Amino acid sequence: MAEHTYKFDVKMTCSGCSGAVDRVLKKTEGVSSYDISLEKQEVLVKGSIDYDSLLEKIKKTGKEVRSGETVE
Repeated sequence: MAEHTYKFDVKMTCSGCSGAVDRVLKKTEGVSSYDISLEKQEVLVKGSIDYDSLLEKIKKTGKEVRSGETVE
């Protein structure tokens, strides 16, 4: 399966917020790498997982996902 890069605008106000997203992505099958920026409130994810599945995983943290897109 081809790898894609996704960018999400996630409302994160503290390191606990970004830590929750980190814990979920660490356990998610199909994610090969990711970068979480608390400052930009942005999550970049690379992997073979499909967009909708990834969006649901991030939403399960209870954080508001304001937008998301496939970057490549």
